[in-house]
Amino acid sequence: MTAGIPEENTLGIVVGNAARAVSKTAKRLGQATRPSLGSSFLGLGADILVSLRALYGLTFFVVSWSSHPDPILGASAWAVLLAVIIGTIVGTRLGGDRMPIWAFVLVVAGLVASAGLDIASVWELHDLGRSLTAATTAGMALLLVVTHRGATEVLVSAGALGLGIGVAMFLNTPPGTPIDADHLAPALAALAFTVLPAVIGVIVVRGYRTMVQLELDRVLVQSNIQAPRYAVGMLASEELARLDLAAERLLDSIATKKTALPLTPKSASLAASLATELRLHLIEGRRETWLYHAVSESEMLGKSVTLVDKSALAGLLDPTQRDGLLSAAWLLVSDTRKKSNPHRTVTLQIGPLAPGASDREDHKIMVPITITSTGISRNRVDPAIWAALGRVGRYSDTTQDSSLRVDIETLVDNPADV
Repeated sequence: MTAGIPEENTLGIVVGNAARAVSKTAKRLGQATRPSLGSSFLGLGADILVSLRALYGLTFFVVSWSSHPDPILGASAWAVLLAVIIGTIVGTRLGGDRMPIWAFVLVVAGLVASAGLDIASVWELHDLGRSLTAATTAGMALLLVVTHRGATEVLVSAGALGLGIGVAMFLNTPPGTPIDADHLAPALAALAFTVLPAVIGVIVVRGYRTMVQLELDRVLVQSNIQAPRYAVGMLASEELARLDLAAERLLDSIATKKTALPLTPKSASLAASLATELRLHLIEGRRETWLYHAVSESEMLGKSVTLVDKSALAGLLDPTQRDGLLSAAWLLVSDTRKKSNPHRTVTLQIGPLAPGASDREDHKIMVPITITSTGISRNRVDPAIWAALGRVGRYSDTTQDSSLRVDIETLVDNPADV
């Protein structure tokens, strides 16, 4: 075989050493991209935001140096905080997508130490809400790890830090001093500046990752539009490659006389097993349409869409009709997931053909498609769904018992004329 050209089996799948290299590379890439999903850009934004907040707090501390009761202790708090911020930024930029637990504990310990030193430095003022600088910035510094550690860990750390500062504010209030708006408002503002940035950061990162995962899932589903009428899914490709490679190795060993004829009972049993498995995959490929694989291989559609297509009529749709049907199903599922009940489903039924469906002068077949979505009224359907259904065919809709039913008449080419 020519050097530089990957070895392929009869299915056109890369095998041998090249297959192992591609598989390992894909695995590494998958491991590298799955946790981040592009969130490194969010991490860079968090680095810039925390740096600006630290610059603001440090400037305020320097300006108030002369009136500070213990500026040396306050400077120590800022020295610890800046060391944690700089070390975290450098570590997350040079390290991987996941921060080790020991590093996270070290970061949190540094932030707690900085907050403690800052509280001790202004304790004599008995007005922590207005006097704290490094402590409130320490809470915001948790944004540096929001893309590298779990949401629960970040929220618990922010909550613990806010609780500690709140307890310190309560204990720092002189006995008999009334709690009025002049003292309560700055204290609440300081607690908000400590806790809320981490909470908002977790919400933003989680929403971003969910959005990217949904879009990746939709791209995976859309790849089935150009598939043949009957096909094996992407999940079966690796299994087919394994079976084909095993069969080729067995045939090659027979051709090179490494395996003598007649076959030993063990080799004959292996050959029979391979033939049976390959035959089962081929039979499956003659029953499963592109729509079956699009639904079953999608994490989102697989949980919410019920497909009824006993005659495999979905394979007769052209790419434009497939795209419209798939887009409508996707939009209906995503629309119902926004509501309070996450268990709403969409039933997609194709066929059966009506008598005389193929008796047309234009040699077309009328394929009936019925879409039923539970728990959604017509006036709450996204307009993009109707535009997608219009690409499938002529449709009519009815609403009954909080369920939307759409009946579509789709014209497809008669397979007998192809």
